[in-house]
Amino acid sequence: MPLIARIISVLLHPLWMPLFSFVLAFELVPDLGYFIPPKALWFNYLVIGVMTAVFPLIGALIMVRSRRIDGITMDDRRQRLSPMLSALMYYCLTYWLIRKYPHHPSTLSLFLGGIVVLLCTLVITFKWKISLHMAGIGGLIGGLSGLLLLFGSFSILMLVPLIVLAGGLGTARLVISDHTPAQVYVGALLGFVCVFATVVSGFVI
Repeated sequence: MPLIARIISVLLHPLWMPLFSFVLAFELVPDLGYFIPPKALWFNYLVIGVMTAVFPLIGALIMVRSRRIDGITMDDRRQRLSPMLSALMYYCLTYWLIRKYPHHPSTLSLFLGGIVVLLCTLVITFKWKISLHMAGIGGLIGGLSGLLLLFGSFSILMLVPLIVLAGGLGTARLVISDHTPAQVYVGALLGFVCVFATVVSGFVI
């Protein structure tokens, strides 16, 4: 059971959520990519993957090597702050880069929602260990729910597998980490509400 839980935690790590969100959004809502050539869209995927996953991961590994943090899992709440701040910087830079493309406002709102989630979890982490994994997948589901409400281009049943995965991830976090049920539930709710509200409101900077 712990091995399966670790595999689930890696596959559904919050580092992958921005890329997963973008890919699923463009697949489920074709209107979002109407003005973007396929090659440019794939380049955007590459930029998002590198900037929001690869670079933050490299930064965390450097912090481990320099002994600023004990390990890549960052079990200590206080050790999460520096990697999260670094990731927030990369998120903001990525948002600036993707704004150079003719993206639909809802696409920008979707990514901006991820920044809002990261900022909120960073502030909360100063005092409490919220589940970043659940905030990530909660944001993914919230973003797609917002797009469904706005565009209605796919069935709500498409969200069911993601909700099942979220349940599995929540269970995995309880099995292999020192998270409490409250930290798991609050993380999922925070992620969902932040991204859903950002997408539905059309908030763009």
